[in-house]
Amino acid sequence: MPQSKKIGFVFINRFADWEYGLLAASAVEWFGAEAISLTPEGQPVTSTSGFQLTPQRSIDSTENADLDAVAVIGSDVWASDGAPDVSGLVNAVAARGGVVGGICAGTLALARAGLFKDKAHTSNGQDWILKHLPTYVGAERYNDVPHAVADGTIVSAPGSAPGTFAKEFIGALYPDKQSELTEMRALFAREYGASS
Repeated sequence: MPQSKKIGFVFINRFADWEYGLLAASAVEWFGAEAISLTPEGQPVTSTSGFQLTPQRSIDSTENADLDAVAVIGSDVWASDGAPDVSGLVNAVAARGGVVGGICAGTLALARAGLFKDKAHTSNGQDWILKHLPTYVGAERYNDVPHAVADGTIVSAPGSAPGTFAKEFIGALYPDKQSELTEMRALFAREYGASS
């Protein structure tokens, strides 16, 4: 039996509660992945809604050499001077061919790490990302779209798109599971097809 793929989820203080649930639960429940929570220095963090999370690991790249993928979850702290540096972790995962994703302000961490060089990507709006990182490498490949963008193993999404972030991230991690991904997309889409 093949070993389950391990996905690290990077959480920092004021992480957005709505941005990781679909990805984490779908990957574990439907695709057999293992989800691992990561925080700076392995310390507990508090979400936007006030929920407290005690992580399994720190963001140190040497502690996470077994990860097949990493997802950087949004927080307004990513846009501040006090944002932690996750470049070592995300670049290590990318260098070994793993999937690296960022949603909402988590895309700033990927941009700072240089992962958008020569990669199509998106964020919370072109003006928004340029306001925070006016000279980031790869800015010319920005896609101003309301859904997630995957370019190879690099996945990015605005904070309003946790559904397509989950689908594109899992699609990059499990490229041979297209039929299951189509079912997953159809399941999520039913909500929007129903009358309100």
